[in-house]
Amino acid sequence: MHEELIAIGEIATRTRLSLKALRLYGDRGLLPPAEVDPRTGFRRYGLAQVERARRIALLRATGMPLARIAEVLDASGEKPVRLLTSYWREQESAHAARRTAVGYAREVLTGGGPTMYEIAERDVPEQKVLFIQGHVTATDLPGFLADAGELLFSSLRERGAGLSGPLFAVYHGLVSEDSDGPLELCAPTQSTDVEPTGRIGVRIEPAHREAYTALTKRDEDYPAMAAAHDAVGVWLAEHGYAVSASNREVYYPNWATAEPGEHVADVAIPFRSNSMPGL
Repeated sequence: MHEELIAIGEIATRTRLSLKALRLYGDRGLLPPAEVDPRTGFRRYGLAQVERARRIALLRATGMPLARIAEVLDASGEKPVRLLTSYWREQESAHAARRTAVGYAREVLTGGGPTMYEIAERDVPEQKVLFIQGHVTATDLPGFLADAGELLFSSLRERGAGLSGPLFAVYHGLVSEDSDGPLELCAPTQSTDVEPTGRIGVRIEPAHREAYTALTKRDEDYPAMAAAHDAVGVWLAEHGYAVSASNREVYYPNWATAEPGEHVADVAIPFRSNSMPGL
């Protein structure tokens, strides 16, 4: 006995999805028709697909991207709920970061200074670093940092070398939704047995003095980080300091496991005093 099939218009009526949306989901492999007429291209669906379409609509209402919806719907057991919970935690974290950025932007627009951030100074010694450079926008930044970090760790393990400090990223240009850097992810090491290979370079990061602000886990997303970069830059200008090297972010080992209020990163900018001789 053949499964009863319904037309695309019928599934649209039952799910309140538009024909355009149904065609998109079919083309993406998320809701492929059970049958497509080779001559007319007319699409038909099985009755069981009505429930899948309903669940797609529900998940899209949360803002979940199609690729992640496919992952949720193709999982079994308790995994779909865990995936949805994980996605929503990410969204709540991003919302909190945007709230921080909006608060800081409000201060700027009303003529205020970077009072939301506690900014301090410190000296950083010369370091040998392995690094990977890339051009990425804010959307692709987390993936780049994760992939580059794994490559750097793998390279150190192969040489029997270890880190001499936390990973840090040097932003040689702005990374935003519209700008792609470039930036470098750096792994400091004291090992003498490291050489450039493939995508990985080796260089000496000069000693310097820097202004920095500490950020917690709840501030790890791009909007909050961007506000912190701006705040440290404003602080330097207000104190008559000149930027001497590119902005950077320092990532501490608890980055992935910390609670929302724990310190996980610093935003820092190297500087020199404009009052120094010869400047």
